[in-house]
Amino acid sequence: MNRKITVHIVDDSAVVREVLGSILAKAPDIEVIAASPDPLFAMEKLNRQWPDVIILDLEMPRMDGLSFLRKIMKERPTPVIICSSLAEAGMPVTLDAMAAGAVSIVTKPKIGLRDFLSDAARQLIDEVRAAAGARLGNLAPQLKTAQKLSADAMLSAPAGRNTFRTTERIVALGTSTGGTQALEYVLPRLPRDCPGIVVVQHMPEMFTASFARRLDQLSQIDVKEASNGDRLVAGLALIAPGGKHLMLNRSGTQYVAEVRDGPLVSRHKPSVDVLFRSVAVSAGSNATGIIMTGMGDDGARGLGEMLASGARTFAQDEASCVVFGMPKVAIELGSAQKVVPLNDIPALICAA
Repeated sequence: MNRKITVHIVDDSAVVREVLGSILAKAPDIEVIAASPDPLFAMEKLNRQWPDVIILDLEMPRMDGLSFLRKIMKERPTPVIICSSLAEAGMPVTLDAMAAGAVSIVTKPKIGLRDFLSDAARQLIDEVRAAAGARLGNLAPQLKTAQKLSADAMLSAPAGRNTFRTTERIVALGTSTGGTQALEYVLPRLPRDCPGIVVVQHMPEMFTASFARRLDQLSQIDVKEASNGDRLVAGLALIAPGGKHLMLNRSGTQYVAEVRDGPLVSRHKPSVDVLFRSVAVSAGSNATGIIMTGMGDDGARGLGEMLASGARTFAQDEASCVVFGMPKVAIELGSAQKVVPLNDIPALICAA
């Protein structure tokens, strides 16, 4: 029998520790080996038994979660999932946590906590499984599970190869777990004359605006959270807002962003499949699609639709992914023309 994934929960709320423990106990392949009310208690237990995954709050007494995360990553790098109410408001400390090496973030509301965590049980279990397989050497939220809809829920599939050509070239990026670090590697390496970029990064609501501002500060290009009607131009990257779908439309020879509400697609909102399909329909051979690190299969079929419409398509390779889920499925489906390491992606974007 395979060894179980071991988890240590660090949260000052007894309710959170209890509920998280009971949720994870239902997964046959996961075992909670410890729960601590703050990092100092946690360190005593870690000296006796080190887990495969740590679930960590950010606001705690005696030592804050961010300081503890940095200490862990310096002394013994371990997959860490941030479970914090700070993510609900997209506060900078959660961005700092991702930059410090956290593999994912689960937004924890300040009220209705027990009900929320129970409703998010599938998400939490999936996050732990993905974290356990994360490649931390490659480090520089998911929504509630529902019926798994395809991109048909938002727009019709492309009719075939799109031969419409313009001088406007665009690049579509899709990523999830490990994607914040990957995007922080890619976008700051792009020159101001690079093609316009549309991005779906799976993130909670209220978090993407802060993430876009962070990327904007790090990059030569302009980076912003997408708004309905934004024109996609060279030297601009539009980040899909959390909780909304991002689609690309053509207006004459120009490309314009459409931000719409709608159901979860491939269990996500924003969905990479929705973005990639819209790019296939509107841009066709004028586009390049790149699917990057992340768990699940969102974007794999949409990338195939981009390929069929005449776009160039790429998948990030396993060695440079934090989680080789989305790219793996895309490769298996034949959606990617080429498999590339992360450090080749900036040059691919410039050559699009």
